Amino acid sequence: MNRTPAIAPLLTLALALAGDPARADLDVGDKAPPFEIDAALAGKVFKFSLADQLKRGPVVLYFFPAAFSSDCTIEAHAFAEATEQYARLGASVIGVSTDDIDTLKRFSITECRNQFAVGADVDQVVTKAYDAVLFFKTPYANRSSYVIAPNGSIVYQFNSLNPARHVANTLGALKTWLAKKP
Repeated sequence: MNRTPAIAPLLTLALALAGDPARADLDVGDKAPPFEIDAALAGKVFKFSLADQLKRGPVVLYFFPAAFSSDCTIEAHAFAEATEQYARLGASVIGVSTDDIDTLKRFSITECRNQFAVGADVDQVVTKAYDAVLFFKTPYANRSSYVIAPNGSIVYQFNSLNPARHVANTLGALKTWLAKKP
């Protein structure tokens, strides 16, 4: 009896759960979907516009599943600690989740340490535009990172539920992009 066909769906599911980096619909060279979103920085709510932020330099956009969960807290701390490194590279950071703005106001203070903005995408408009819906828990965002150049093109994308490499990878991508920039 041949069992090979039964293995294929399991392998596909395992790759999806592992955060297969090849899964993203948006890829390097694609135009980043523009968006405006309610965001919080240091507990203050404001309207974040990707287009306006790109006028100041590259943007690191990262999606995370849920504020105050252990891995999202680890990732927020890492981005907060690297804020000065991003600033030296001329970049800004925004995290996006499907949490409501009141939750993110608190998260911006305690876990983001008042260092970068976090946006509330309760209706998943931005999350879906960036193909960042968590495959096996669709009410949540996947842990995905994008580096977007000032001209609106994606210069780097990465998907992994493990929060450990998002900061190092996006910093590396920014440095590579800057080195190639005329």
